Amino acid sequence: MKIFGDLNSGNCLKVKWVCDRLVLPHTWIDVDTMKGETRTPQFLAMNGAGQVPVVQFDDGRTLAQSNAIIRYLARGSELIPADSFLAAKMDEWLFWEQYSHEPYIAVCRFHMVYLGKPASDLDPDKVKRGHAALARMERQLAATPFLVGDAISLADVALLAYTRMAHEGGFDLSSYASIRRWIGAAERELNLTPLS
Repeated sequence: MKIFGDLNSGNCLKVKWVCDRLVLPHTWIDVDTMKGETRTPQFLAMNGAGQVPVVQFDDGRTLAQSNAIIRYLARGSELIPADSFLAAKMDEWLFWEQYSHEPYIAVCRFHMVYLGKPASDLDPDKVKRGHAALARMERQLAATPFLVGDAISLADVALLAYTRMAHEGGFDLSSYASIRRWIGAAERELNLTPLS
């Protein structure tokens, strides 16, 4: 399969990490979103939303949206809890990540890293909601080693992608001890080099 993505994107990294963890053979094709490469007719034919990541399978079918992709790729693996209720709790975190975490943590990072804005110019509402998201994760991770109990799941993969880079969006994680512990544990599970 081919993965079309940008390694600066947390949403794309989720897909790469799942492939690496499960040793799924793939070809990575870099797409530069800042140069409009997701707006070409060829790319839009794969994903009309014009977003990365996109996976193209050997039979020509394509799949977009990072959490849908990782959910499909990890089917039958240890990254999805065998217990159906715990699998649903994992999905709960996946939906929450896209609605209540990524729009704030990742968007603030985009404004600072890609658009060069200082933290003082960030939308105060996005900053407030980003801290609310981090606070919710902190409460959960103070009670359990991973987001869904004692083992890493796709919930952790999805939320690790932008949480470990939250400082690049102006979010200081020094007061989130449980999140910092979890980042280290999840990085070890996924064999990632810790960010400095």
